[in-house]
Amino acid sequence: MSSQALLFHLFYFLTVGVVYALALPFLAVLSFKNKYRQSLPARFFLHQNPPLQPDGIWFHTCSLGEAKAIEPLIKHFECNTIRLTTTTQTGFDAIIRNATQSRYLPFELFLPFWIKPQKVLVIMEAEYWYFLFAFAKWRGAKVMVINARMSDRSYPKYYRLRWFYRRIFAHTDAFFAQTQTDKERLEALGANNITVTGNIKLYQIAQPTQRLIKPDRVVVCAGSTHPNEEALILDAFYALKHEQKDAQLLLVPRHPERFDAVVSLVQTFATTHNVSFAQYSLDSSLQSDIVVVDRLGELINLYAISDVVIAGGSFEAIGGHNVAEAAQFGCKIISGQAYFNQIDIYRSISGIKIVSKEELSSTLIHHQRLEATQILAQTDIEPIVMQIKEALLKF
Repeated sequence: MSSQALLFHLFYFLTVGVVYALALPFLAVLSFKNKYRQSLPARFFLHQNPPLQPDGIWFHTCSLGEAKAIEPLIKHFECNTIRLTTTTQTGFDAIIRNATQSRYLPFELFLPFWIKPQKVLVIMEAEYWYFLFAFAKWRGAKVMVINARMSDRSYPKYYRLRWFYRRIFAHTDAFFAQTQTDKERLEALGANNITVTGNIKLYQIAQPTQRLIKPDRVVVCAGSTHPNEEALILDAFYALKHEQKDAQLLLVPRHPERFDAVVSLVQTFATTHNVSFAQYSLDSSLQSDIVVVDRLGELINLYAISDVVIAGGSFEAIGGHNVAEAAQFGCKIISGQAYFNQIDIYRSISGIKIVSKEELSSTLIHHQRLEATQILAQTDIEPIVMQIKEALLKF
């Protein structure tokens, strides 16, 4: 390590240390919330979060969607070689099913001491933590970024800090970008050895875990909803209910810590508007007008029996979620305009109806006019698998 690099590491470590010290009171308070009860103590205090065993293939993902997307990739390698990390509780619940060597990724301050030598580090999408790249590389790993993206929304922010990202990318051996535009933007930030492979979230899309019987009625599924979206969707559904008496709404909140709040909201709505309501964890018969799905892992099963899907996370500034899971069944999909994190997936699917909040009700009422969606393009993970295997041959 050069003296210049050593000085930058020291400066960065001290800066991160100051940020950590200032954030400690807030982290301590947040650690008592259910959403963060496992992840924050593990990430920021290393509670029950020992280092990964060395000499493996280390995959790092951020959240549940990414953790699920890498499952077809990790199946190409021996289970005892797999090391997995994530930063969210839902992500951790997914990775722990795939490898015993699964951890929360610690905060930057701890990474220089926590990282053990690995053969390969594979980072999903945009988890650009400087010490993650630098110390994994310094300790012998081939560092790769897969499904790399640079959205219209985020690229200007990255570009203003391109001096910093050049330092990160200097520790990276290969990139696999979603699109040609992503490749060009990454190159402008100093990345090299970039291959365009498409979005791996379109490579073996999740399949139903059980076969549900479709109710004999029009089924509308609002998937992965966020705060403020439920009220909007309920109003739109009630407008549809005036026109189509047999319509049914399956409402699936994105985060389990919000289940109780959404159940309370829907109970009040159902009483006020004289419609039937059920909580899926207590009644899974799908007989009620509105069903709040308060159980994880059910969304893909519900998409399979849905006529219309309302894409949660797209009517607020969330960035959208993976609508390919619904499109594989040919569902009619209505999306909001805030899908900036899923642009490549949206471009790969025909028939998605993009509407404003104000247009949601009228669009849902006239859902018969919508096209059935169809996935136009998928991707191949073989180039990624080959590069990982080439790296393993060097050991």
